[in-house]
Amino acid sequence: MNDNKNKYYKFGLYLIMLLLINVAAGSMYFRLDLTSNGLYSLSDASEDAVNSLTEPLTINVFFSKNLPSPYNNVERYLHDILEEYEIHSNKNLSFRFYDVNAKEGDLSEQAEENRKIANSYGIYPVNVQKIEQDEAKIQKAYMGMVFIHGDIVEKIPAVISTEDLEYKITTTIQKMNNKISALLKLKENIKLYLLNSSSLSSIAPLIKLKDLDKIEARIVSIIEKVNNKVYGKLELKSYDPSSDNVPEKVISGFKHMGIEWPELKSPEGKIVKPGKGVIAIGLEYDGISVQKNLMSKKLNLTNRGIQEEYFIIGDEEIETFINDNIDKVININEDIGYLTSNGTLSISAQAPPQMQMFQQQPQSEISNFKTLVNKEYTLKEVSLEDGGRIPDSIDTLIVAGPTQNFSDWELFMIDQFLMKGGSLAVMIDPFKEIQQQQSQQMYGYRQPVYMPLNTGIDKLISHYGITLKKVYLLDESCYINRDQNNNEMPIYFAPVIKNENINHKFGFLKNIKHLVAIKISPIEIEKKEGIKYSKVFSSSDKAWEMKGKINLMPMMIKPPESDEEKSKMDLAYIAEGKFTSYFADKDIPEQPLKEEKKDDAEDNKKVEKLIKNEFVSTSEILKAGKSARIFVIGSSEIIKNNLVDENGLSPNSTFILNIIDYLNGKEKTAEMRGKKQKFNPVSDTKSFTRTSIKVLNIAGLPLGFVIFGIVVWIRRNNRKRKIFTIFNSEDK
Repeated sequence: MNDNKNKYYKFGLYLIMLLLINVAAGSMYFRLDLTSNGLYSLSDASEDAVNSLTEPLTINVFFSKNLPSPYNNVERYLHDILEEYEIHSNKNLSFRFYDVNAKEGDLSEQAEENRKIANSYGIYPVNVQKIEQDEAKIQKAYMGMVFIHGDIVEKIPAVISTEDLEYKITTTIQKMNNKISALLKLKENIKLYLLNSSSLSSIAPLIKLKDLDKIEARIVSIIEKVNNKVYGKLELKSYDPSSDNVPEKVISGFKHMGIEWPELKSPEGKIVKPGKGVIAIGLEYDGISVQKNLMSKKLNLTNRGIQEEYFIIGDEEIETFINDNIDKVININEDIGYLTSNGTLSISAQAPPQMQMFQQQPQSEISNFKTLVNKEYTLKEVSLEDGGRIPDSIDTLIVAGPTQNFSDWELFMIDQFLMKGGSLAVMIDPFKEIQQQQSQQMYGYRQPVYMPLNTGIDKLISHYGITLKKVYLLDESCYINRDQNNNEMPIYFAPVIKNENINHKFGFLKNIKHLVAIKISPIEIEKKEGIKYSKVFSSSDKAWEMKGKINLMPMMIKPPESDEEKSKMDLAYIAEGKFTSYFADKDIPEQPLKEEKKDDAEDNKKVEKLIKNEFVSTSEILKAGKSARIFVIGSSEIIKNNLVDENGLSPNSTFILNIIDYLNGKEKTAEMRGKKQKFNPVSDTKSFTRTSIKVLNIAGLPLGFVIFGIVVWIRRNNRKRKIFTIFNSEDK
């Protein structure tokens, strides 16, 4: 009886212990991330972002249940990572998952309510693919997130992959913090200009344009809705260009919009006088403005043939434009300077006037780079021509591919910017590529001429201890071009930078294991006192130099026969510390002045007075500067579209964005971005090793099973002999 009681006591004790363990496990969150790059745990940048929250942040997740693979894992991962954000947020972050069914028809009241909530935030179903009965089918699903922080609302419309998800969440939180601070600091309201030409009423029936009288009421309603999210900082100003005197600073942004018509005759015989009109809106604050045409058109097939029909875009599109561009005009991001003078790579491509009416505009060769940088920074154009200066708001200046000489004044501006603690990203080419005339073509191929570039910035960088050689680096470890017949052509001037040649001591380079460069020159270092020089990456040990007469026709390039002519060369460096000014023992260069009209004496006096006042701030040279950083690479190709993808997912894109973050003091953000890199190339092996591995894979496993079988057979025979011996000895 006592034994039975003891059993019951033990069972009750074990049950209580199990319940206590479950309670403790529910309140004590613990995860172990065994991935090499910490893919399933928060980075320092994410922890800092949620730690900085001073007001509650609510995240609403709208997700459909029972999604096909691989989407069914996204919700689980999202739930886990949001729990980590919540733990590090000092109770200022909470989240909630809504089950939203995308199917139409008879749904429960709760399902309909969840769908309405999702749609009110601008979250709509997306198409996902599923395999059912050996057929690929499309299923609609909700997979969106909404962030609510005070009056500010941001969203991620579709979370279709776990890749880059932490980066998106953290940057959204950072953006909301920056936006709240920027809105509360505004000295005046953001202006929303509405241009609504009354002249359009005369032609509206002919072009099927309806509801002109409702435009302003619609805009007022949209502004009221947006103002609830931006602390009432939006202010409407309406103009009728047909009768009002619209200020030039307002009208200038709308000159390419609207329509113009000649004298027309309506079907009823009424004469419509020639004119022009526009319906458009624009946001403007402190000189920064964006505009949008509210009129659009479509082609309709009628009994009179194909006719154009104009219409006013919907409220949702107008509201989206306003929400998306408020961030831009109030400049919530930090500024990054981009030098546009001295023949640098053009940051924007301008179409000829006769082509500007077409929607398809030419793109800059660095348009992908510009788009990616502008997601987190505001890329400011900086010109040093005619005595230009580098704005104080800029902490990092990019100098990419200059082809024109720098004056002493321009070098002085860059030097003093560095002395003040600014950072430089210098991407300069050793040669200028000059295309030949058609008559100079050889074998039908227009072989360019390469002239050494000496713009003057080379001597400035050399003073800081970094010298670029006037040669092109060629490497046997390079990009291999394969044609349709699978023929291979090595492009020796496009070296492939492999994992072992990348400096992983930098945290932001830890997960970048493969890069490609084009037309790059080696770097030599002459160490200066107090400066730390860190190699970023180098070539393989099979690299050599091309100098003198440059010929980059792939079929004309052959590697040197002797390995003694090949060696590993450094291709990119970061220098940091307190630099000594290039102008420490020189006079202040004379500042060039813009040419003024001789008869404009009054303006000349104003300019002279302004220049005199400006010189007061530069009357003393900063001979030794604050701690600063310089990144130098001997190629501007590194930021062109052929190496930087528009989505920023490639190793090259991640690399260049991480460099900019590092120069701007955002090492943690750079390390977080680097976590998404999953490219893990197999280490190079010798021919004998590769052959051995192949033989092992093909013959090793079968041979192993044969040997295992022989061993088992021998052991069984030995066991039989022992048994036979034992029983035979007993019989005797």
